Amino acid sequence: GNASPLLSGSRSSKTFKPKKNIPEGSHQYELLKHAEATLGSGNLRQAVMLPEGEDLNEWIAVNTVDFFNQINMLYGTITEFCTESSCPVMSAGPRYEYHWADGTNIKKPIKCSAPKYIDYLMTWVQDQLDDETLFPSKIGGCSRVSRDGPSRLSRALIPACRCIPGVPFPKNFMSVAKTILKRLFRVYAHIYHQHFDSVMRLQEEAHLNTSFKHFIFFVQEFSLIDRRELAPLHELIEKLGSKDR
Repeated sequence: GNASPLLSGSRSSKTFKPKKNIPEGSHQYELLKHAEATLGSGNLRQAVMLPEGEDLNEWIAVNTVDFFNQINMLYGTITEFCTESSCPVMSAGPRYEYHWADGTNIKKPIKCSAPKYIDYLMTWVQDQLDDETLFPSKIGGCSRVSRDGPSRLSRALIPACRCIPGVPFPKNFMSVAKTILKRLFRVYAHIYHQHFDSVMRLQEEAHLNTSFKHFIFFVQEFSLIDRRELAPLHELIEKLGSKDR
């Protein structure tokens, strides 16, 4: 696929948090490459669909890591404009304000500035992605072999044996993935509502729009975020969807 304009610019090295890498040579890396190749086709609705014979949890895991990296980079380009004084609360327009709680370290929601909130949020997401029991990098079992035989991807990776020893996804994986995506959405919402002028000055709006459209089509395909949570960007979501009909 083509390098995104963000990667070729001088600001590219500035990510907000360290990038989360998917180990090269792993099945998840192959899935990521598959996702990138289908994205290049330009049909986003098709690109987000579960590839034939693949495991849904693994597909969601790979894409969640990818969205974390994308948002990490997008927010990294505007951190100098998102400060304690410019954004004393974490908001998405005048009607939506977010207070932070993670259920473990901070149980009672606290009101804090947007940079602080996003720091808490991205650190929390990073901790989930780094947790091998939640996001196993070596997936086990035969779940990705469909009744029609393994997918093309799997055949390339598993020439003879259809089983790989490894770690399965935990039972609570889907609910954790949904929480991660729900929270990542809030960073997009904050950028669109409070920093879109900076995004335009940096000529990053095409990159932001493509990334967000991919994100939205993905969460819609698998019903991963409640519609109420998407309300701050409802109009934009409608617009992106109607262009594709």
